[in-house]
Amino acid sequence: MSGEVVLYDYWRSSAAYRVRIALNLKGIAYRAVPVDLSKGEQGGADYTGRNPQGLIPALEIDGNLLTQSLAIIDYLDQTRPEPRLLPADPALRAAALGRALVIAADTHPIQNLRVMNRLKSQFGASQDQAVEWNRHWISLGFATLEAQAPESGLFGGAQPDLSDLCLVPQMANARRFEVPLGAYPRLVRIDEALRALPAFAAAAPEAVKN
Repeated sequence: MSGEVVLYDYWRSSAAYRVRIALNLKGIAYRAVPVDLSKGEQGGADYTGRNPQGLIPALEIDGNLLTQSLAIIDYLDQTRPEPRLLPADPALRAAALGRALVIAADTHPIQNLRVMNRLKSQFGASQDQAVEWNRHWISLGFATLEAQAPESGLFGGAQPDLSDLCLVPQMANARRFEVPLGAYPRLVRIDEALRALPAFAAAAPEAVKN
């Protein structure tokens, strides 16, 4: 690997969106290599040779090939600690990671493309049924985060933390699947504030779509 930072990316991938935000916040220049999920390019030999799981994103940095968005962001936080995305205090770090995992472990994985495709191919779900499946799981995750959200400021306080980085892509998914957001006013407020930040705006799907 060269000294260049390379992100294997797909414009609408929530996980890749998180990493784009982190790279932008930390001022890390990178080259994006698109891997088109809609065409199944993530399952091709060229990509699985790098990432055997065949998922997006993957990041080449410092002579390493890293996978899984939260692991990538943790690496960036350990090697480029400013601005910090996970608090140094163990209790605060656990709280931020717990909020992030509500999305990254319990919400997003069961409503992404490969799950929707499986629902249709194995269980005969229609597109409308698959979308309703997504709305259900997004709503459950958002109900949890709304109860944890602060009355003012971001999840990270004055500066974004890992849970903020996970929230914004999931809110984009919610809008895509027309999830009613009236029950989540704090999440809507936080999302709007975050999307106004340059690092978040530059990472948005509409900003990076080829």
